[in-house]
Amino acid sequence: MQEPVRTVVAHRPQLSSPSAPAGRLARSGRALLVAGAAGLALTLVPGTATAAPAPAAPAQAGSPEEATQLVADATHQLEVVTEQVNDAQVQLAEQQASAAAAAGQLADAEAQLQVLGARMDEVAVSAYTGNQSGISALLTSTSPEDFLAQVSTLDLIAGHTDDLLTQVSAAAQVATDAQAAADAAAAQAQQTLDQVSAQQADLQQQIVTYQAQYAALSAPQQAAVVAATSGPEVVAPAAVVADGAAAQTVVDTAMAQRGDPYVWAAGGPDSFDCSGLTAYAYAAAGVSLPHSSAAQARMGTAVARADLQPGDLVYFYSPVSHIGIYIGNGMMVHAPTSGDVVKVSSIDMSGYAGARRLL
Repeated sequence: MQEPVRTVVAHRPQLSSPSAPAGRLARSGRALLVAGAAGLALTLVPGTATAAPAPAAPAQAGSPEEATQLVADATHQLEVVTEQVNDAQVQLAEQQASAAAAAGQLADAEAQLQVLGARMDEVAVSAYTGNQSGISALLTSTSPEDFLAQVSTLDLIAGHTDDLLTQVSAAAQVATDAQAAADAAAAQAQQTLDQVSAQQADLQQQIVTYQAQYAALSAPQQAAVVAATSGPEVVAPAAVVADGAAAQTVVDTAMAQRGDPYVWAAGGPDSFDCSGLTAYAYAAAGVSLPHSSAAQARMGTAVARADLQPGDLVYFYSPVSHIGIYIGNGMMVHAPTSGDVVKVSSIDMSGYAGARRLL
């Protein structure tokens, strides 16, 4: 059995004072090489054998402003990749569950075959021991009840042999189909596992590269990266009132995590990525969500922007790679991006794509 896929967790880049290289960058505007920033998005998707393209040549910035934009683009692409890994893990779990279900179906079919096989043995024994008749049953029975039991058995053997053979044949086909389904599901799960592992290894390398890029920026540039990728921050309301106890629990739980750092692929309790925060908040209300923004954005029912209520999920970009929890008045609580913390922002950030209601 394969070991379970382990989630890659990276440390949050430190928002420290600018280093000497960063100071030189800010003063002179010399080029910053952002290794891999143009080639961060993977094309691997679960269930396919498509290989990721070769990394593009490092992008080169000609000014501090361009360097800031390149790193901002890189962090968004890393969030996309993180959510692809999260979604692949969800699909892997579903495929493994399908394989387990098929194996259970196969076991049931084999058990049925054993039962029917034993009954066929009884038919064979009866045929071999002679043509027992109602007269012989009468002569050998010890009571009326015994006689009726023997006659019923004879009728079963005589009248239902064909049905029994049909059942055995059908059970054999069920067992064969179940075995084929189990094999196919297991093969698909293994393929997805291999691809998820490759994605995670590539993501880990990208995280290291991104952290180096981020650390090379000045403090104002780091702040600009965060602002470009986390949406406009607003003053959080003193209280959020949701319609219903479950929605209130979701909102209160998410709001209580404000200030916790964003960490790639983290699901709490002290650090989160975007879908990790939403899953954590909904779990407090007894609702299980997959740790994947794309998977969460397929759940529940669609909600128009004008009809949003506190507790609804709001998601961003196409394909979906970011998600938060609506709290009213055009605001959401979310885990924005690396270098930032769980906070309240406006939903009017770039890439708004829709909302879902699960409660």
